[in-house]
Amino acid sequence: MTTAAIARPAAGEYGAYYDRYISLLTDDDVLGALHAAPFSRLVSGLEEAQGGVRYAPDKWSIKESIGHVSDTERIFAYRALRVARNDATPLAGFEQDDYVRAANFEARTVASLTAELDAVRAATIALFEGLSGEELARRGTASGSPLTPRAVAFMIAGHELHHVELFRTRYLPLL
Repeated sequence: MTTAAIARPAAGEYGAYYDRYISLLTDDDVLGALHAAPFSRLVSGLEEAQGGVRYAPDKWSIKESIGHVSDTERIFAYRALRVARNDATPLAGFEQDDYVRAANFEARTVASLTAELDAVRAATIALFEGLSGEELARRGTASGSPLTPRAVAFMIAGHELHHVELFRTRYLPLL
């Protein structure tokens, strides 16, 4: 089990695209940020009818956003696992819009999507709490960019904060 805090990654440990997420963490306590699960807390009390709300016709519904956050976290955690286990295979990217279109999140309940999000988060926390400092610093490649597991922890937490902000500014005013 990781006994020390997970150090903030240096710029060369992840693709520049992910600065947009990592920079949202103003605190270096990434495990604390993961435990806080602010997106799940925001959406867990929604009524079923609210799950279909979109802030624009071409934007994801709240249900699709919840599913997207789960899918992205699961994919990112898988990448962290592969790199932590010294798998040198370059990992492919994924197209988020294709995943959302293929998932049929609209057929699910808000409660089931939120329960899945919470289960994914519990698995993510267990993964990162179980990695040693050496494993967290191992280097791999994903989407053609360098990647360390510790960078992934910050990417997951920052991606969630990005969606918290979208929810608060775009969806919440419509509810």
